[in-house]
Amino acid sequence: MSAPIRLDGKVAIVTGAGRSLGKAYAIALAGAGAAVVVNDVDEQTAAQTVTEITDAGGKAVAVIAPVGPTETADALVDAATTHFGRLDVLVANAGILRDRVLWKMGDDDFDLVIATHLRGSFTCGRAAATAMRTQGTGGRIILIGSPAGQFGSFGQTNYATAKAGLVAMARTWSLELARAGITANAVIPTALSPMTATIPAYTQVYEDYVAGGEIPTEYRRDHALGTPADVASLIVWLASDAAADVTGQAIGIGGDRLSLYAHPTVLRHLDHDGGWSADQIDTAWRTELAAQAQHSGPPES
Repeated sequence: MSAPIRLDGKVAIVTGAGRSLGKAYAIALAGAGAAVVVNDVDEQTAAQTVTEITDAGGKAVAVIAPVGPTETADALVDAATTHFGRLDVLVANAGILRDRVLWKMGDDDFDLVIATHLRGSFTCGRAAATAMRTQGTGGRIILIGSPAGQFGSFGQTNYATAKAGLVAMARTWSLELARAGITANAVIPTALSPMTATIPAYTQVYEDYVAGGEIPTEYRRDHALGTPADVASLIVWLASDAAADVTGQAIGIGGDRLSLYAHPTVLRHLDHDGGWSADQIDTAWRTELAAQAQHSGPPES
């Protein structure tokens, strides 16, 4: 067997690390040897994550602040460099939900989700990249996407938009940061969490899991739905030296399934001398293109 993946000597920031997936990421990174800056808006849950890490022999400090503002991003990087001397890994995980169908979604519903997921990842990513470039030893930026951002999701204009944007952000940063040895990837997790509990099909499975029950095999395999710890192993690998050549990717994990998502690509193109009239487009669509049109929503398992 190969040696276990280790992160000894590395320092990571994990936003939204007070509970659920973010907590699992922080604990797994610390378990692999990294020192961790634990960020959350909830002081009690952040402190609990820090306690679990330190009680197990790891190193962690908490920064209590909402992501989005530049001041928070700067404070997170400052905590990493002040307490642990460097910064090697950013996991931009913090997020919220404000689900509404389009015609019922208010400005605040949209703005708050975008500010947390998208702007929060941007400001933290910018601050981390600046520190990593100055440090000169490379780094890892890991953004957290969602199947909603890959396929669309009814009632989640704000969330799906933010998550799709994060994948594009990772791909862009993979180009901009390559010369500095900094990778940027998006993880697409599927795990039981308070967020997935809002999906009616998974509510009972989540409640059973919280009560201590096992996740049925059909959900782990056919729905790629497992525990937060199932996702955390991918975070550890992407943070490690073993993944130094992996960048610009969207990688999904959940339950028993590991997935690599495709980049958007042109399915088919047609050329017409002199351009296209509306009538010609209609004919081309019905005779050539419609059969290749893709449906919104996740594919069947």
